[in-house]
Amino acid sequence: MNLSEIIIDEHYGGLNPMQLGHERCEPGHSYGPAVRTHWLLHYVVSGCGYFTKEGKTHLVSPGETFVIAPYEETYYEADTENPWHYIWIGFTGELPCELNIPVLHKPELGDIFTDALGCKAMNRGKSAFLAGKLWQIFACLLEENPAEQDYISQAIHCMKLEYADGISVAEIAKRLNLNRSYFSVLFKERTGQTPQEYLTALRMEKAIELMTQHGKSPSIAAVSTGYSDIYNFSRMFKRYTGLSPRVYIQQKSRH
Repeated sequence: MNLSEIIIDEHYGGLNPMQLGHERCEPGHSYGPAVRTHWLLHYVVSGCGYFTKEGKTHLVSPGETFVIAPYEETYYEADTENPWHYIWIGFTGELPCELNIPVLHKPELGDIFTDALGCKAMNRGKSAFLAGKLWQIFACLLEENPAEQDYISQAIHCMKLEYADGISVAEIAKRLNLNRSYFSVLFKERTGQTPQEYLTALRMEKAIELMTQHGKSPSIAAVSTGYSDIYNFSRMFKRYTGLSPRVYIQQKSRH
């Protein structure tokens, strides 16, 4: 029996719940192959079934969650002798961590999925309640490997937050307790740029925005992007764009 809740899309920022439900499937009940346009997580409460993704089939048992990504072709089928009972939640939004594992073995998620069903007694607060449950799910996933910190995401966040304060690559590496050379290797593997290249590009793009969209002078743009020396700023700007700040502004103003 399929018991679904109607979830109104409230267009929240971040994780945005789209659907919620649970089902005690009939033996052999299947879905797909098909694609979804949003994320979909199925937590198996009891029984078992089979989940096929990228040509590989996984047996999914109680306490496990199978993951369907947007526009990903998948197929799933209840066991013929011990069909599964699962709870699902669908959502859109920018994920706070990667979710590229087909099946999550996280039994502790069961309480969160079960609690999420409590939204059926709610009205206007239903979507907000489910958004909170989604964040609880991801909080558990983020704690899965507490020793394996996402250094690069932290570094990028730091750059975006403090580029105007003159933050340096050496300072960022020190905050992360990483050797600068090792940090640079990790950063380039993830982004394709060195930390310095990324930080410089961030500052230059912000400076371009200030000068061309907000009418600020090169000297104001320099200070506002972490350069106390206008000459150093002009040198870096010309290296980045091929033009001095003033010539760049003049050319943009003609278009």
